[in-house]
Amino acid sequence: MKFIDGGVTAAKGFEAASTAASIKYKGRTDMALIYSLVPCISAGTFTTNVVKAAPVIWDKQVVESGALVQAVVVNSGIANACTGQEGMDICKRTARATADALNVDPDGVLVASTGVIGMQLPMDRICEGIKALANTKALGRSAGHKAALAIMTTDTKEKEAAVEVEIGGRMVTIGGMSKGSGMIHPNMCTMLAFLCTDAAITKSALQKALSEVVNDTYNMISVDGDTSTNDTCLLLANGLTGNPLITEDTEDYETFKAALYALNEKLAKKMAGDGEGATALLEVRMTGCESVSQARIMAKSVVCSSLVKTAIAGRDANWGRILCAMGYSGEQFDPEKVDLYFESAAGKICIVKDGVATDYSEEEATEILKQEAVSIIAHVHMGSCQAVAWGCDLTHGYIDINADYRS
Repeated sequence: MKFIDGGVTAAKGFEAASTAASIKYKGRTDMALIYSLVPCISAGTFTTNVVKAAPVIWDKQVVESGALVQAVVVNSGIANACTGQEGMDICKRTARATADALNVDPDGVLVASTGVIGMQLPMDRICEGIKALANTKALGRSAGHKAALAIMTTDTKEKEAAVEVEIGGRMVTIGGMSKGSGMIHPNMCTMLAFLCTDAAITKSALQKALSEVVNDTYNMISVDGDTSTNDTCLLLANGLTGNPLITEDTEDYETFKAALYALNEKLAKKMAGDGEGATALLEVRMTGCESVSQARIMAKSVVCSSLVKTAIAGRDANWGRILCAMGYSGEQFDPEKVDLYFESAAGKICIVKDGVATDYSEEEATEILKQEAVSIIAHVHMGSCQAVAWGCDLTHGYIDINADYRS
């Protein structure tokens, strides 16, 4: 398996487009299209928030129906969340307009929205945008990159990745794009992700692989502790590589899942590192645990701690906050057997050994914490299990962005 330059159009037979529909933003693109030359099977995971946006409800129905999917239409600026029956009607009308423009089945059109909650989408602009998207869709890197730019809201960077892996003597590609910067928290995070593969795979295997991978990637990131109304991760497979059909619980399935994990881990880290106002990607690696569940819970507790996040922002090796967050996670461990480390491109330092501070250099610790990516490593000496969570530091920039978000 290797990473390649690419995004949502990296796999065979996938086109993309973007356009400026003036839905909310001015002077930038705000609609994107993903289109497959042939119908695809689909898989999806969605927000756990009880308050679900209309596109989440729509897409969940489409994915679970087993309908073959050929197009995904995404808008940024307005979330189409908390919009009642009108919001659902807009999803239906969007699917119909897309089907007419592309000559595809409306039952196989997925829709996604991101932006301000509570506002109604301007259907006239959506329809004009769909026409523009249909007329400009194209294969290739440039089209995929422009689509990734169009789905951004408060993101400062587009988020794309692609991998290749050999399965059954054929080179299978998985590419994707995502967006997410704020209102991000574990349990399907606050994000949109769109993944495309040319692998031939059964629908049940595709859904199983996605669900398992999401649990250790998107569900392990947090920016601000808020789980969105619009979280959606969609995976389309068109089978154009022509590899032997991948089924569950086979060697080919494990190979595919490993590549899918690598892709989504990269996209998840891009989102965590681009948290609103962030200056550093924070990785928390919990090791030596007696179960994966214990490791996940404690890693999430640390990465979600506002006090830990502000310490990283201040380049302050305030390790007491880390132990504190582990302690209120609900998991049991012996604090007098905990070792803590900070690590980054500037080096690695042990700051706590057996629950007590070492004679470490504050200056060295500060240099390590000044880097763009910082890791906290905790070893609890209870077993061999581990888990990783990702987040970011918390700065005043987060307040600045969210205080004025609607305007």
